[in-house]
Amino acid sequence: MLPSVVLSAFVTISFALLVCLPFSYSLREQRKLLQSTLIPNSCNETCGKLHVPFPFYVNTSCVSISSAFHLTCSNSSALLIKIGSQSYPVLEFFPDGLLVDFPGTSSCRQYNDLNSFGNNFSAKDHFGLSVDNVIGLYDCEDSSLCKADCETVDLPGCDGSSGGSLGCCYPLSDRSIWHVGQGFSVFSQFGCRGFSSWAVLRGSNTGKRGVKLEWAITRNSSKEVCARNAEMQNATSIEGGVRCVCQDGYVGDGFANGAGCLQSCIKNGQEAYGNDCYTRRHDQRKLVIVAGILGPVLIVASLVALFYLLKRPIKPGMLDTEQAYYHHGSIRKACSSRLFNHHELEEATNGFEESRKLMQSSNGTMFAGVLGDGSHVAIHKLKCENERDIIQVLSQIEVLSAVVHRNMACVIGSCIDSGYTPLVVYEYPANGTLEEHLHQSKGQKHGLDWYRRLSIATETACAVAFLHYENSPPIFHHNLKSSSIFLDDDFSVKIAGFGLINSNFNHDSQLYKNRECFRLCKNDVYDMGVVLLEIISGSYTTDSPTLALQKIKDGKLEEIVDPFLYYHEQPYHRQEQMQAIADLATRCLLFGADGKLGMIDVARELVHITKESLDGGITRGPALEETFSNSSLLQMISMSPDSMHLP
Repeated sequence: MLPSVVLSAFVTISFALLVCLPFSYSLREQRKLLQSTLIPNSCNETCGKLHVPFPFYVNTSCVSISSAFHLTCSNSSALLIKIGSQSYPVLEFFPDGLLVDFPGTSSCRQYNDLNSFGNNFSAKDHFGLSVDNVIGLYDCEDSSLCKADCETVDLPGCDGSSGGSLGCCYPLSDRSIWHVGQGFSVFSQFGCRGFSSWAVLRGSNTGKRGVKLEWAITRNSSKEVCARNAEMQNATSIEGGVRCVCQDGYVGDGFANGAGCLQSCIKNGQEAYGNDCYTRRHDQRKLVIVAGILGPVLIVASLVALFYLLKRPIKPGMLDTEQAYYHHGSIRKACSSRLFNHHELEEATNGFEESRKLMQSSNGTMFAGVLGDGSHVAIHKLKCENERDIIQVLSQIEVLSAVVHRNMACVIGSCIDSGYTPLVVYEYPANGTLEEHLHQSKGQKHGLDWYRRLSIATETACAVAFLHYENSPPIFHHNLKSSSIFLDDDFSVKIAGFGLINSNFNHDSQLYKNRECFRLCKNDVYDMGVVLLEIISGSYTTDSPTLALQKIKDGKLEEIVDPFLYYHEQPYHRQEQMQAIADLATRCLLFGADGKLGMIDVARELVHITKESLDGGITRGPALEETFSNSSLLQMISMSPDSMHLP
């Protein structure tokens, strides 16, 4: 079996190379043009290394929406934006804002005066302080405003090196002290003497030094503000503010007066739009000729590789895991992966309809769909930047397809004929996602009871621990959340939605022996902590981890427990279990970063809590029993399957 898996990966990667052959490595120069809406404005203006996106402009003859977005290019190298009476140096543009430096700053200072940034952001104009900012505070007399969750974020110093842990930090997303429309001077009431600021984008663990400003336009009664294939999105930090955002598969600024939204792709190393994205006859002929030349070469190379692999001696115990799975006959075999075409998956999701969206992540969106044969699937629409990302996705798909575990959703196949947006197809069980059940978005009359939630948490942690510890190199999820945890008919877990694109991906590195492993493990452990909090509270918002941690710290767990669980009516031992899960979630969020708490520790504690919950003659549940009986992870956790009983 091992040679066939490796050969399959070899052939798939070779096929990907064929598909990507017309692309040029000059795409590195095109990366900025492929990032969401960040394409130059209609005047194609630049200043230094920065492209100026719509609605910003330098030349007054360039079409825009408001004079508020006018920029000044100083010495052809530095962009400045004037807001009120202050001019702020522009460091970087984002789809929803821009990163600026402190006004009048000639060099980076570790700390700045609380009044040094100005108070021109009333949340009623075009600009507001973004909630993506994390503030480092200096010499505060009252430390009650300091938040622990900042410790998991890398905040670089002035020289670009890691800034280390801050004495006191506060994310504006917390909003318990700072509120939309306020400036930084609000922290002076705690006796703070200075501050630094970093923008930490959603889905990122690294801060960009500076202050992120969100921008927006005033909501217009005209329906022609947004271009075709764009939708209106409300601003977070600006009252009544909106932006136009292109739908998935389109690129542009989204505005009718700007570049609009066009289907985007890369053809022969060049950006192409609209009808130019469709393969023309002469392009097909060229591809056939290239494939005819390279096809025999790849076939010969594949046969040589197969012969070499068959001659290799199989190490003792190499197939122990697989044999253990077949010994417990209810466990499925490894998934067989197939190639879909884009049109087939587009029909399955009704054109990737918004109502079918299951999950939104930093590098993709997952949709529910129904194939032509009636089978229900989840389709993960990923965002790649270059050929290397596509090859990495295909390689990771092969790895996941070869892993055998009953709590992993089967990877049915993929699609790579949609440019830089590959699609991954998972099985989609009948009971939907954990998020839907916790939020009761399907209108269920009854939510998940405590025992079932505990079972789901334990299965999830053990499956992810299996990926971390029972595979070499280890497999990391990168995107663990309640919307990526599927539930089958008996509410057994099926994990999907893996983050298949990793900028630090390296096949040859000893990943499990260096610091990178701890960083990746940390991401999964942190995400598991968020899932545990969601299992307790039954709902999730951007602010909930911070607020929940504060409630737990203050001994007010009952205030965040899902009302459906009827916390005050539960027996004392069950309240203790909820407290134990809350404590475990807290440690996942705070101590996963340094490797002191690994997923194996999380799984072990959840198993222990689950074993202690066996009261009232609860019947044995096959799902969790099989999860533990199909891996040598069972020995690490020191638990017998026969002792497991669940509803």
